[in-house]
Amino acid sequence: MQKAFDVSGPAEIDVRLASGDIEIDPTLDGRIEVELVAHDEESQRLVDETRIELHDHHGRPQLVVDVPHKSRGFSFSIVFGRSGISCRVRCPKSSLVSVRSKSADVRVGGTVGGLNVSTASGDVDAYLVEGGVNVKSASGDVHVREIGSGANVQTASGDVELEIVRGAINVQTASGDLTIGEAYDNVNASTVSGDQQHGAVMRGYVGAASVSGDISIGVRRGSKAYLDCNTVSGDTSSELELTTDAPAGDGPLVEIKAKTVSGDIRITRAPAPLSSPPADNTVQEVHS
Repeated sequence: MQKAFDVSGPAEIDVRLASGDIEIDPTLDGRIEVELVAHDEESQRLVDETRIELHDHHGRPQLVVDVPHKSRGFSFSIVFGRSGISCRVRCPKSSLVSVRSKSADVRVGGTVGGLNVSTASGDVDAYLVEGGVNVKSASGDVHVREIGSGANVQTASGDVELEIVRGAINVQTASGDLTIGEAYDNVNASTVSGDQQHGAVMRGYVGAASVSGDISIGVRRGSKAYLDCNTVSGDTSSELELTTDAPAGDGPLVEIKAKTVSGDIRITRAPAPLSSPPADNTVQEVHS
């Protein structure tokens, strides 16, 4: 099934698909194109009954792709991947994307304005999100290259990788590793069984807690740091110069509170941002 709509400016993309794969390509100006491909007879019946509509939503075009379920609940064949549907949407840059799924993988290329995903067991991969990202997943990996605003991620079993985040971060995962490359605002990260790798933090509050996992946090050169680190059965180490004096200097202040029950805590130095002028390499620390 294929459909196309002429639009003006970014749109809202709302996709509801139980299983299969979803691809969003935000590189098409003035137009939205939708393609659904079924991989078996049952999925073809669902495609034939799919609702694809374009509405006006508060002055912005809203595309709805609603693939029906086989019954009131999800069939075992759909949930466990014995059948599925591929959905591809081409839309204008900076469109807002919302996806609801059971086990469909979601891939978003190019630049979108915002991303909201709710899935049971699908992976999420996105390139550049100008606004915020919200992901809820029971079992799936999450990877986003760059986020212009905040990120909220909740997953029971899956790895989370956020390369660059310019807004506040909240991540909760029960079983999975967390990697945050560059954080420019507050961070709250909680893992039960998984390691945490914070490549570079710069300012604000960084809270990192893990029951069974190591925590590594890199502090940007030029930033002042206040540390409160505690581990029950692990080691704590720091590459920063220790002092009991209050941090001095004009650099941004980052307050780090790291806690593990069974795991090591490591504080390291991270390079200054490439866009910033050379700064004093001294990072002052207060250890409480």
